[in-house]
Amino acid sequence: MRLGAYAADRRPLAVPAFRRLWAASAVCAVGGSFSGVAVPTQLYTLTGSSATVGAAAAVSFGALVVAALWAGALADRVDRRRLLLAAQGALALTYLGLWVQAGLGGSVAVVLVLVACQGLSYGAVMVTSGAVVPRLVPRDLLAAATSLSSLVRYGGAIAGPVLAGALIPLLGLDTLYLLDALALSAMLWAVHRLPPLPPLPQAEPGPAAHAARLRGGAGGRRSTVGQVLDGFRYLLRRRLLVAVLAVDLAAMVFGLPFSLFPELAQQAFGGAAGGGVELGLLYAAYPVGVFAAGLLSGVFTRVRRHGALMASAAAAWGVAVVLLALAPRLGPALAALAAGGAVNFVLSTCRNAVSQAYTDDALRGRISGSLTVVVMGGPQLAHVLHGAGASVLGPRVAIAVGGLLTVAAVAMIVRAVPALWTYTVAQAAPEPSPAMAASPGRRP
Repeated sequence: MRLGAYAADRRPLAVPAFRRLWAASAVCAVGGSFSGVAVPTQLYTLTGSSATVGAAAAVSFGALVVAALWAGALADRVDRRRLLLAAQGALALTYLGLWVQAGLGGSVAVVLVLVACQGLSYGAVMVTSGAVVPRLVPRDLLAAATSLSSLVRYGGAIAGPVLAGALIPLLGLDTLYLLDALALSAMLWAVHRLPPLPPLPQAEPGPAAHAARLRGGAGGRRSTVGQVLDGFRYLLRRRLLVAVLAVDLAAMVFGLPFSLFPELAQQAFGGAAGGGVELGLLYAAYPVGVFAAGLLSGVFTRVRRHGALMASAAAAWGVAVVLLALAPRLGPALAALAAGGAVNFVLSTCRNAVSQAYTDDALRGRISGSLTVVVMGGPQLAHVLHGAGASVLGPRVAIAVGGLLTVAAVAMIVRAVPALWTYTVAQAAPEPSPAMAASPGRRP
């Protein structure tokens, strides 16, 4: 294989619509992520309380969950381009609201309301985007498309906070909100250029007809709550999708020890109380590994057995977590975290590729919403479990147990659902005709 084949798999960029979305997301990954630093900074400055910062995070998460479920149901019965355009527009207006309130001196109550609006908008954006991409690129390129999207997202997660911290003393905190809104104009342009993406007609009879009924057609339109529940029922009836979800949950809940990094840095690696270089390096090592894997995504995006690759990556993450717990010095710990970040990139790429390809298009919105809730909620549960475990066992033992549980859980899931290990792209749901994703008046 040529050396270039190991680099980031750029084949989806040959699709103009995806290329525009990806380029806009690269702008937003950095220039649209400043509020992640600005909101907690402003709240702490106003109150001097970290509890208020935590309350804002809880408000945002709650709003995101509601939006993910609602937008998932809506994305299966309306034009996804229009829904994504409305969600991105609402997010841009929220950032403008944050800019105005910061310029007026700021108010905790107003910030919390706008944080809720941000969670609602961002949840709708995440879910609808997950349902849009499979309509733009062929299913054999979904893994590559997911890896490219993850590459810019994690790159922004590294560069955005650093740039935001440098800009606050130069431009002021309120300007960061304005920059977020301006960056989103690139995404609004890219979404506006998408072709119309209305619900696809489904042929009778068969599973597709059942999916159409779940969508609200053929048997009368169901309520949003009913459609959300239909999406969960569809998910639970698909053993392969349940297995994908279970593997991802096992890796996140058992094997995500980020909440223990402050204690680990101080007790195991001699870091200063309250934070220091050691703590910063622990938090930085994981995204560095993720980003490095994204740059070499050509190694795995052409693999057709996404299920086996996902399960293997989850088990490898568990091993990396155990190595982190056993690391005698900071250097090996950082290496374990970087390796873990790399395999987690593979895991998330394959998870999205399988869930998007295996789901009928009539339900992609709801399945995307369900997965978003799980993906966002898993780390929250991990914080609780690891905190409780460390209080009893200590940070090293709690982390090691979590890694071992991850490996054991993945092995049990693969044994219970062998279809996960044998799954290939050829087993995906029928692919929509490219003609259905475009219109005569708009180039895809």
